[in-house]
Amino acid sequence: MREGPAMTDMAELQNRKKRINLAIVYVDPDAFVANYLGWLEITTFITALRAGEAEAPADGVTPQLTPQQLKGGVAAKYGSDAIFAFCMTAALKGDRAAVDKVDAALTELLGKDFPGSVAFWSFRSANESPISLEDHVGAAAYKMLAGDIPPPPMRARENWNAGLRFFEKARQSNFVQEIMYPLAVWTRAKWSETLEKGVAFMAHIEDSVPELKDCLAETRNDQAFIANMLLKMAPAIEQDLSDDTQGFLRSLARRG
Repeated sequence: MREGPAMTDMAELQNRKKRINLAIVYVDPDAFVANYLGWLEITTFITALRAGEAEAPADGVTPQLTPQQLKGGVAAKYGSDAIFAFCMTAALKGDRAAVDKVDAALTELLGKDFPGSVAFWSFRSANESPISLEDHVGAAAYKMLAGDIPPPPMRARENWNAGLRFFEKARQSNFVQEIMYPLAVWTRAKWSETLEKGVAFMAHIEDSVPELKDCLAETRNDQAFIANMLLKMAPAIEQDLSDDTQGFLRSLARRG
């Protein structure tokens, strides 16, 4: 009996996902805020439906969140994921104003402890001792949002580290492709800059420069491009990779 309405809800899930996807990839704070609550409603409802904790509505209209649902749980999980993704793409563009605008608008709309509000914490201060992956992403993003550019001798290493952390986090997100594209564009820009201005600070220059040129020759801005760049540029910054990390990057860099 549920199949008809459930299918309608899956179509609605895709529609709402598309709208918030575009807000994230283009770093559009107004569109993000406009579509945020709708995204939380549909993901919370579909999760409950799949767990047998909700009935498909007869009219096919996705239920609004209850005050209890807005206090945490599933809505907070999906909210944190969406906000983290938005802050990551904003950081890649250095758009601090967009992050501030979303935070302020959602606080005004839903109160200061709105679902997902904790995601902003990672981006709000310089973290000198990051531990979790979120800490590392937040520490790198904080510098990007502040326009804190490392000096030339450290630039390639910091860009490589930031790229790896963003890459790892993106792969855990519901918005993996929406983060990967801006990350690939950022990766290309940063390593093109290294090729133009920072070759003198690279290790093993005779090998690293041809490798870098070869990586940049790939025109597609996607996951495989980023993985290949991280893999091939590790020796250039004298970064040792574990066998597991090498295997992980190599498998993702492979094109069919």
